[in-house]
Amino acid sequence: MKRRLPIGIQDFVTIREDGFCYVDKTKRIHDLLTGSGKSFFLSRPRRFGKSLLCSTLGAIFEGRRELFTGLAIDSLEWDWKKHPVIRIDLNPGNYGQGVDVLFENCNRSLEFAAQKFHVSLTGDSSGDSFIRLIKALNDRYGEKVAVIIDEYDKPLLNTMDDRDLHVAIRNELEGFYGVLKSTDEHLKFVFLTGVTKFSQVSVFSDLNHLTDLTLNPCYADLCGITQEELERDFAPEIEDVARTTGRDRETYLEDLRRFYNGYRFSEKPLTVYNPFDLLNHFFQEGKFLPYWFETGTPTFLIKLIENQNIDIAGLEKETVYYDDLRKYDVADMQAVPVLYQSGYLTISGYDEELQAYSLDYPNEEVRGGFAKSLMEKYLKAPDQDLRALASALPRALYQGDIEGAMNALPPFFASIPYDIQIKQEKYFQTVVHLIFRMLGLHCQSEVKTAAGRIDTLAQTKRYVYCFEFKLGGGAGSKSSETLAEEALRQIDSKEYLLPWTGSGKTLIKVGVAFDSEKRNIGAWKTG
Repeated sequence: MKRRLPIGIQDFVTIREDGFCYVDKTKRIHDLLTGSGKSFFLSRPRRFGKSLLCSTLGAIFEGRRELFTGLAIDSLEWDWKKHPVIRIDLNPGNYGQGVDVLFENCNRSLEFAAQKFHVSLTGDSSGDSFIRLIKALNDRYGEKVAVIIDEYDKPLLNTMDDRDLHVAIRNELEGFYGVLKSTDEHLKFVFLTGVTKFSQVSVFSDLNHLTDLTLNPCYADLCGITQEELERDFAPEIEDVARTTGRDRETYLEDLRRFYNGYRFSEKPLTVYNPFDLLNHFFQEGKFLPYWFETGTPTFLIKLIENQNIDIAGLEKETVYYDDLRKYDVADMQAVPVLYQSGYLTISGYDEELQAYSLDYPNEEVRGGFAKSLMEKYLKAPDQDLRALASALPRALYQGDIEGAMNALPPFFASIPYDIQIKQEKYFQTVVHLIFRMLGLHCQSEVKTAAGRIDTLAQTKRYVYCFEFKLGGGAGSKSSETLAEEALRQIDSKEYLLPWTGSGKTLIKVGVAFDSEKRNIGAWKTG
């Protein structure tokens, strides 16, 4: 009988009482609760287990020890004293409809807590009611209150495209969250989660005792599933998928790492899986599909990339600093930090001397999904052409059929609308890069070597393809045949493929000439 997987279930009580699988995070939670401080903030991408973490914390402070039998915290020193808990979840609701939706959600959460603990909810505003509720609960039960706010920034994220409404909601939230400072003496524990850290919201400027865990190496795996947890807690599912699909276990685990692992939240070289991906993958009997990516549309982020002229091919080589990763300012929205906070980019390296972070796509799911979104929105490529290309091109490249691969590309370029094409070599290079990425190929652009930069390098298990691009077609330009030959000679003269000699893979050099007048590939040569 297959085990029950908690897909879409974010309530700790339900998971434990109804026998769903649970990845034990209570040792790390115990470290948090018994360490320094009492007020914390954690930013993680959507569907990363933040709500389940909040629910687990609520059960701990409610003293429900029976739910933790067999978990790590049950064997550790902890006072299971009952505290009043106020849970506020701002995820539901269409905040674009107005400030009233915010009032309704806040008041609903406060009213629920008041009824649960048998106190009256009074006050002229949400903030006033919040203050009175905290003090009333502390007085009535003689214990300080735990306040847990999930998705604190959802109202802000929902109103990014309506500046006036965004500012109005921001001002209301400043007053509401400010309660957490004025009632500090009545509070046992405060925990806020969100996707972003808005620099303009006073919860972060006024609450100087709020500890940000977002980039703290000690809590890099507080949400998400590590490789060790995957192999330990999902061993039956791993064995079942490996058996039914005919994969050997290690090959299957490597496929899982490549497609779903890779999220990193500190300088510590520890990566995690998105739980939503893994649960759906096992439920769908091992199908590798973009479960997380398809739950959201990065339209707003693609607009940012387009407006700020971000080098698409260079996104995976971005370098940012500590403060960049933590800020989210509607008045000065920067695409790269937002891509990181949203989960489309992640930390790939850390320079301790410069205190700088390198960014990259976390895994093949995000890399391919984001490239497809860019192709559809930024380049406006028709979906039917993407589907056709998704069959012919990768098959040819995996088989070492460079002629078949190059013959698959011209129809695709021809399908891109005339008015958005740019007569620049970089434009055509970017299109090729996105195509390869969309199809899940291991592809890099502007790859540094001792003698220069490779325009595009694509790899499969058996082949390494080195592409050098030239642009012609204007008045007095050399012929496409000549430019393709020059590109091929450049690969040889600069020994671009020398680092891959001895790799055991077949090395294939491709010189490509784009014709700016035809807006397509004019000629190509291989050697």
